[in-house]
Amino acid sequence: MAARSIASLTISFGMVSIPVKLYSATEASRAISFNMLHKACGSRLKQQYVCAKEEVVVPREDTVKGYEFAKDQYVMFTPEELKALEETGTHSAEITEFVPLKTVDPVYFDKAYYLGPDKGGAKPYALLARALRESGRCALGRWAARGKQYIVMIRPIEDLVEGLVMQQLLYAGEVRALRDLDIPKTEVKPAELKLAQQLIEQQSSDKFDPAAYKDEVRERIEAAVQKKIEGKEIATAEEAPAGGAQVIDLMEALRASLEKAEARKPAKRAEPARPAEQAAKPAARKSAKK
Repeated sequence: MAARSIASLTISFGMVSIPVKLYSATEASRAISFNMLHKACGSRLKQQYVCAKEEVVVPREDTVKGYEFAKDQYVMFTPEELKALEETGTHSAEITEFVPLKTVDPVYFDKAYYLGPDKGGAKPYALLARALRESGRCALGRWAARGKQYIVMIRPIEDLVEGLVMQQLLYAGEVRALRDLDIPKTEVKPAELKLAQQLIEQQSSDKFDPAAYKDEVRERIEAAVQKKIEGKEIATAEEAPAGGAQVIDLMEALRASLEKAEARKPAKRAEPARPAEQAAKPAARKSAKK
């Protein structure tokens, strides 16, 4: 089934404008969700808002939004006031700069969209995709939608054809700094580093293959749901007791990991002998008997 676009945009940089179509890169519909039910009769429950002060159910039409500026102190906003604060949606994403792709830490990555060329945009679209790929850079810009303003990164992607991905990025204030963690400075011995590098080399692949990883939890849930539909019982396993952190010898753990990885490697099959070699073997046996 052909993908369906969710919006049309214009990507602009300098005096160049590229009409594109926006496509969701992920499928939220594949997520398994459960509903809250009444345990006694199995009916679905409705969500209600209860006033903490008066302990009464408040209808949705009697609710307003507020911001807590101090403990239990709020300023209230009307729907009209909140609407006025929203960013006006645009049908364009203006590129403001180009930076090396490797300098954008994936920790800033948020939602991703595929971009496809719209009518009249095939040539500039292909040009931007090729230029970004060969330069090793990505484009950064801004995009307004759903009342918000987003930082977006447009980067090249290749899957049989050259294309573009528009990645929403988090703002700096939305990402915690690693330096806020209590990570002690620790000496790494050369022998330990060498073993770790050998282990990495043994388990390395040329590229990431997402199809090699299966969502085992999803498969387990789907199987359980099907059993329930068929009226079957589900066996539940007892949870293993959580133990404390195990103190191990790092060098021994690395050596054991290398041996385990080596044992998992498939044995090399002996190559079949060539015709000349096969003919030489009987002759050699005859000489040995003499």
